[in-house]
Amino acid sequence: MNEVWSFGLLAFTLFFTLINPLGTMPIFMTMTKELDQKHRVRTAKKAAIIAFFTILFFAFSGQLLFNFFGISVNSFRIVGGVIFFLMGMDMLQARLGKVKVQESEIHSYVNDISVTPLAIPMICGPGAITNAIVMMDDADTIEKKIVLILAIFIVLLLTYLILYSSSKVIKALGDTGNKVMMRLMGLIVMVIAVEFFFSGLKPILIDIVQKAIK
Repeated sequence: MNEVWSFGLLAFTLFFTLINPLGTMPIFMTMTKELDQKHRVRTAKKAAIIAFFTILFFAFSGQLLFNFFGISVNSFRIVGGVIFFLMGMDMLQARLGKVKVQESEIHSYVNDISVTPLAIPMICGPGAITNAIVMMDDADTIEKKIVLILAIFIVLLLTYLILYSSSKVIKALGDTGNKVMMRLMGLIVMVIAVEFFFSGLKPILIDIVQKAIK
């Protein structure tokens, strides 16, 4: 039983670190600044739910799916890096802050951002997906599989609660504070995007070079 709980603690620590809800919160805040409390909470809840089921989906069938379509995690990292970079560019130029959501468009806007980029790839990114596939493969007993699912659920619940509390931070910062934070986070997101892109590109290039040498 100690082995099972140790496995669960490891899973929780890894997923919390990889998902990094505290790092996602500033981006969530800037993207939902124009929404009221009700729709902001709805966005956070939907993003967390979608991310939870996406992680579970890849945990149980990710390796099979990747092999079937010939997709590599490195390719996923490259695509995630491009998405992050474009989003960071908009944040750096304060474009996200200038988005005025009309009443008739709120439902569509919430649906759009809760899926991409919040649920995928911000919350459920390449790291979380890879970790889910690897840890589910390591879970050699039913108890470990249950504990793994529980750990993922707790991390996503904490993610929702952290995003939920972002409304108070938005009010405290004010309009000027939000714009300053958005530009700073835009720069950070672009740096993360470059890291994502090259961490996926490097193994692919090495593989190409090795094949060329052979």
